[in-house]
Amino acid sequence: MDETPETLDPAEWDAHRAVAHRMVDDAVDYIRDVRSRPVWQDMPTDVRARFRDGVPRDGQPLDAVYRQIATDLLPYPMGNIHPRFWMWYMGASNFTGALGDFLAAILGSNLGGGDHAAAEIDKQVVDWMKEMVGYPAAASGTLVSGGSMANLIGLTVARNTMSGIDLRELGVSALPAPMRFYGSDQVHSCHRIAVEAMGLGNRALRCVPTDAASRMDILALRKLIAEDRKAGLLPACVIATAGTVNTGAIDELEAIADLCAAEGLWMHVDGCIGALLAIAPKGCALVHGIARADSIALDPHKWLHAPFEVGCALVRDADAHLGTFTATPEYLANAPRGIASGAWLHDFGLQTSRGFRALKVWMALKEHGLAKFGRLVDQDLAHARYLSEQIEAIPELTLCFPTVINIVCFRYDPGGLSEATLKQLNTEIMVQMQEAGIAAVSDTTVQGRHCLRAAINNHRTTPSDLDLLIQEVVRRGRTLVPEAVEARGWD
Repeated sequence: MDETPETLDPAEWDAHRAVAHRMVDDAVDYIRDVRSRPVWQDMPTDVRARFRDGVPRDGQPLDAVYRQIATDLLPYPMGNIHPRFWMWYMGASNFTGALGDFLAAILGSNLGGGDHAAAEIDKQVVDWMKEMVGYPAAASGTLVSGGSMANLIGLTVARNTMSGIDLRELGVSALPAPMRFYGSDQVHSCHRIAVEAMGLGNRALRCVPTDAASRMDILALRKLIAEDRKAGLLPACVIATAGTVNTGAIDELEAIADLCAAEGLWMHVDGCIGALLAIAPKGCALVHGIARADSIALDPHKWLHAPFEVGCALVRDADAHLGTFTATPEYLANAPRGIASGAWLHDFGLQTSRGFRALKVWMALKEHGLAKFGRLVDQDLAHARYLSEQIEAIPELTLCFPTVINIVCFRYDPGGLSEATLKQLNTEIMVQMQEAGIAAVSDTTVQGRHCLRAAINNHRTTPSDLDLLIQEVVRRGRTLVPEAVEARGWD
């Protein structure tokens, strides 16, 4: 060959080293000083325009690329690492985990399988997750992208196990009767997507009413199961929620486990919000019974604050888990020696190519220890109780639902306003706080009541942050109310 071979490695390593060092230094400052910045700010028009440029035909120096990142990306984050971000239930990341992601990318390993150290760390982290929730060592599990995929894994194993046929071979058209899964009216929307993706159709997911505390009504569940059996349908799985997305309600796990045992049903727990209460010294009693589930979905990128993304699906019956997904073509056959002699981790899920998600979790747990993460869970619960107490002490604020874990639903309500006006008023308060970069909460409607929702899943939050939230909601509410009906035309 006459031409010099090309590579993506730099021609001058020292120049790249200098940029990399600057990036790390800037990253330390970025997280250290996060409290001094707005939670969120809108992007200027020129910044948005640059993100709409076409694909670059020719390259530019890494230093120039990083300058654009510093100018156009870093000042405009979603905001979830900020101590006053409580909008969605996300976790606030951690610096050690970010270093783990960097090192994982440097290794570039594919965790689909093979005999190498990254695969051992992946398996060890899954074992740690089993230990956290009280699962037996012989149980199975796999790391995935997040809660939606973790739930899909668990429900797919439930579908195949409970179908009564070789469903992988014959398909859902061979089912002797339509299957039925049961979840409360507060169940996460990913479960609807899961039953549709599994080919069962949305009708397969029966919606169980909830009680005043937003927990699944066990009597109503029994009734639905009995009705379905009488109609010739195939009840298969109950989806219990350990921490609903709207209010943080926890279904009665022990009662559901008893019912599933008596009815011969699979019990799946969506624990993406609350499963890791199990590691908290004070909060663990809230999820008593979770270890009785046949499968559990949880999210290390929430209460373990791993950088996005990493979820985990756990399955009690390891054979059922493996039997649902394993497929070994000749080019992925296990070998007695060498790189291909390791376990094929892709056999436990849908992805053949799998990133090294485990390292960021492994490093943070090694550095801080599980006990500290358990204390941080209890700290979030304490912060939610504190916020709830402050809300109840102010006449203009209303606590809309009991605070069960670390999700607080409330609203500004000075009295005398219609439900429609209250929704408009509180929505405006919420958006104003976001636009000002002060605090980020979300809103939702539960049992016909619109409310603001603070999901305090943030290891950087302090009581003073919550005090500021209360002050801003009240201040903005008092400013808006006099003009609410006349100036804004709210009904």
